[in-house]
Amino acid sequence: MCGIVGYIGKRDVAPLLLEGLQRLEYRGYDSAGIVITSPKASGLKMVKAKGRVRDLEAKVPKRFAGTTGIAHTRWATHGAPSDENAHPHLDSEGKVAVVHNGIIDNTTELRAKLVADGIEFLSETDTEVLVHLVARSQAVTLEEKVREALRHVEGTYGVAVMHADFSDRIVVARNGSPVVLGIGEKEMFVASDIAALVSHTRQIVTLEDGEMATLKADDFRTYTTEGSRTTATPTTVEWEAESYDMGGHDTYMHKEISEQADAVDRVLRGRIDDRFSTVHLGGLNLDAREARGIRRVKILGCGTSYHAGMIGAQLIEELARIPADAEPASEFRYRNPVVDPDTLYVAVSQSGETYDVLAAVQELKRKGARVLGVVNVVGSAIAREADGGMYVHAGPEVCVVSTKCFTNTVVAFALLALHLGRIRDLSVSDGKRLIAGLRKLPAQIAAILETEDEIKKIAEEYAGAQSMMFIGRVRGYPVALEASLKLKEISYIHAEAYPASELKHGPLALIEPALPTVAIVPDDELLEKNRAALEEIKARSGRILAVAHREQEKADHTIVVPKNETELDPILMGIPLQLLAYHTALAMGRDIDKPRNLAKSVTVE
Repeated sequence: MCGIVGYIGKRDVAPLLLEGLQRLEYRGYDSAGIVITSPKASGLKMVKAKGRVRDLEAKVPKRFAGTTGIAHTRWATHGAPSDENAHPHLDSEGKVAVVHNGIIDNTTELRAKLVADGIEFLSETDTEVLVHLVARSQAVTLEEKVREALRHVEGTYGVAVMHADFSDRIVVARNGSPVVLGIGEKEMFVASDIAALVSHTRQIVTLEDGEMATLKADDFRTYTTEGSRTTATPTTVEWEAESYDMGGHDTYMHKEISEQADAVDRVLRGRIDDRFSTVHLGGLNLDAREARGIRRVKILGCGTSYHAGMIGAQLIEELARIPADAEPASEFRYRNPVVDPDTLYVAVSQSGETYDVLAAVQELKRKGARVLGVVNVVGSAIAREADGGMYVHAGPEVCVVSTKCFTNTVVAFALLALHLGRIRDLSVSDGKRLIAGLRKLPAQIAAILETEDEIKKIAEEYAGAQSMMFIGRVRGYPVALEASLKLKEISYIHAEAYPASELKHGPLALIEPALPTVAIVPDDELLEKNRAALEEIKARSGRILAVAHREQEKADHTIVVPKNETELDPILMGIPLQLLAYHTALAMGRDIDKPRNLAKSVTVE
């Protein structure tokens, strides 16, 4: 969602903040702003602009010097994109500046009280309420002013606050929205994402919910919103700044698709146990006796993570013979679910900060459930809240739509399923078979990526479609769902996914030459059933693109992928469909890395 960057030190702050905002552009936004000061300045200087960071940069005066500042990229919630609604927001006297990620739920009530007291609002945002609450506080210190203001606020926030009368510090706070401190040499940084920090420091501190911090040039301290001191030990970020560069590719999405062979190798590395035909997953914090006591597995995620969880649930059922299913976390947390002590809950999130998933984890923990996290970002909120889990080691993913992280998450679920299966009833021979299949994946992914030119030609033929259908059966259905999501996210072509078995129950009414169908047709026990579905579509003059292990006679085009073990085939069948979505969007001239209306990390409801 929105992005925060802040700095206090001795360097010229504006270029640092603008660079940080550019690093956060992938999160999605519609406006940006910056406010700066210095110990010698008489007040705050601010520039805001609707549009991209480059539009903001063009408005920044040549003489815009300072050594302390905060900046923001906004994704509209309260109020349309505009200069007025862009962050930072100032109070009436221009002394207090605030940037804010999240949503203040009681905005209407607070705003009405402030208006009744004579406050004139300049924006439609919820954030401006917080600015005036800080400014009106009679507390002596900035820390107390912010703490007092936050006591009135209901909702989620990651905030950074500056005050002209306290130019030697920035005060930040977190509740449900990420805030990360960067520790430098006589300089301090703050951001909502480590991407904005890694080119300057790899020493970070991640705030917990209900925690605040004061940053000064040569020091920082953390404490609760109630005022109690907390202990914060910096950790070292694994990822280098170069990991966030395009590396010669035209888009981040293309770069990340091309990195998948290496990424899958990373998630496998050091985890395979040939001696016992299983895998090492020490981070689960789940011993064999506890694993055998699991009676059900429930996987929770949103969007792409939910689709990965669907494949994961099938793998767990097939290999471990434990009933398993996946559910959108956004639905689970609101339906008052029955929380069973014998159920293992698995929370899936690329960022580890997805609000709906995090809130579901917190509710499950409150009810005494055992929760594992499957995330990409070390030290993220879900990783800290969960009882244990797995990192998927995909590396930084900058494009808004997920590709390599989806693939690595599914591979991580294959490891979890194998681990649970070998503890229970999966044979040594099946363990060896699956390990051999896992080891083949990187080379097979590389082979698929070498067919990109062929996939590009196919994509150009389908780029004119107004709508597309995706179908798959059992293992193929989640692949169809994910492929449909990828296409609609970046090309804006309407796309729907159905189980192939459901065609006769309604979707066949849509089939016509103008509606192409993408069919997932693996060589498995359902091959003939899937071919029958192709016959039904072709009999109604539908165009068919098959993703299969061999050419399909009834298809107009077939993308042939290498065969692996049947359980692992979905991992490979998703790769060419990422390229299909990419090249379809490219042919249509879309902004692939920053699709409209979307954000990378959804940290609000």
